Amino acid sequence: MQITLAHIGIRTQRGGAKAGYEALTAMYVERTQAYAAMRVEMHRTEAELGNWLTKQRGRAPVVLAVLDSRGKQLTSEGFAEWLGRQRDGGAQQVVVAVGPADGWSDDFLEKAQMVLSFGAMTMAHELARLAAAEQVYRACTILAGHPYHGGH
Repeated sequence: MQITLAHIGIRTQRGGAKAGYEALTAMYVERTQAYAAMRVEMHRTEAELGNWLTKQRGRAPVVLAVLDSRGKQLTSEGFAEWLGRQRDGGAQQVVVAVGPADGWSDDFLEKAQMVLSFGAMTMAHELARLAAAEQVYRACTILAGHPYHGGH
């Protein structure tokens, strides 16, 4: 199964705090490779991401999970169970998407199979991407029975 961490935004310049988030996100993406193929996709607008999603081909449709403060809050174990169900159900590609600064449009939210929330607080998009990458890695280790996730 291919996992894609997609986000709306612009590329980060080298150096500075934002570059640190990018490096940490890349570290978790790389670690996830031991369990599942994972990549990062950056799009400038929600519409661009939507167009990219419609062009993805495979035996099964893309499974879209978007991060939004109005979404469902899951434990790490709950997210791992959800991801495992996608994998075991034959999903070829799961896209976990961090949205634009103004939030997702209602139309885009309706396209998602899962709307996830890290909580009601607003956080920087770079931090949300890092947290999403780490949670995907954590979910993969939970599914594999790896001791990374201590359960607390």
